[in-house]
Formats: sequence, C-alpha cells, structure tokens
Amino acid sequence: MYAIAYRWKLKPGTEAQFERAWAAGTSAISAEFGGLGSRLHAGEDGFYYAYAQWPDKETYEKAMETRMHHSDDVAREAYRDAIAEDGSEILFAGEMVCDLLQSIPRAGD
Repeated sequence: MYAIAYRWKLKPGTEAQFERAWAAGTSAISAEFGGLGSRLHAGEDGFYYAYAQWPDKETYEKAMETRMHHSDDVAREAYRDAIAEDGSEILFAGEMVCDLLQSIPRAGD
C-alpha cells in the first residue's frame, strides 16, 4: 500500500467549506481513480492534515497525470478556494511497511 500525507493552511473562516469539499473530492477520487480513501485531521497548530492511501504507487501516479481532476468540479473549486496562498504541501509519500491502525466504528456507521 502507498500513502501520501498532506498539510494545509486555510484562509480564516473556511474550515467548514474545506471539510465538506475535501470529503466530496476524496470520495470522487476514490471512485474515479482507485484511491483507498483518506483521513482528515484538524491539527492543534491550526493546520489541517490528511493521509491518503492507494493500492500502489503506480495507481497514485496515474491519478496524478490528470492532477486528480475529478468530476465534482464544485467540490474541487471550493476546496482550492479555502486554501491559503502557498498553504498546501506534501509531507511524505511512501510504501507502508507496517499497519497497526485500527478503525473504530463511529456513531451512525
């Protein structure tokens, strides 16, 4: 499994917009490019963090050929609009070597 970790600085007041758009975009990326999903975290430092999982590096690279331009243009625009200038970066990318993460069902799941 291949993973990418991201960090974003948002424009003030756009947190809810970003969260909704990120969720819609991530769902579209999974459906259209074969991504395995992602988790989004609001950091105590004011940044947003996410890590996305892919079956392999090749699937990720194929998705990146289109810059992951998925079909939900509204979500894509809202997502990009919420990010501060120079507020997006990839923190790491790499193959998983050990997975001890456990999923706990959330209320309503």
